[in-house]
Amino acid sequence: MSFAYLGALLVSIAGLGLLDARYRVAVFAQPRRALATIGVAVVVFLAWDLAGVGLGIFFRGDAEYMTGVQLAPEVPLEEVFFLILLTYQTLLLWRALERRRERAGGAT
Repeated sequence: MSFAYLGALLVSIAGLGLLDARYRVAVFAQPRRALATIGVAVVVFLAWDLAGVGLGIFFRGDAEYMTGVQLAPEVPLEEVFFLILLTYQTLLLWRALERRRERAGGAT
């Protein structure tokens, strides 16, 4: 059991949080809206993962740098944090590009 991957994910999410706090892009600008967006996206991606596992497309594999904690068959604990990271960084990028477009006067 190792917490290396989970730790890396948590550090990365914290880094995104610091950027968000500094520039007030998503969670620190509109917390309810941003957290709802992240939450819904994570649930959709988890459903996608479970469907893929059920169809035999996705599998966990063996990795020495993971905790070994399974939330469901072939769905490790780290998957949830990876999905949070993925959706949070996408939301930050989307909002940052939206702000940039607004500052440019709506030009594309």
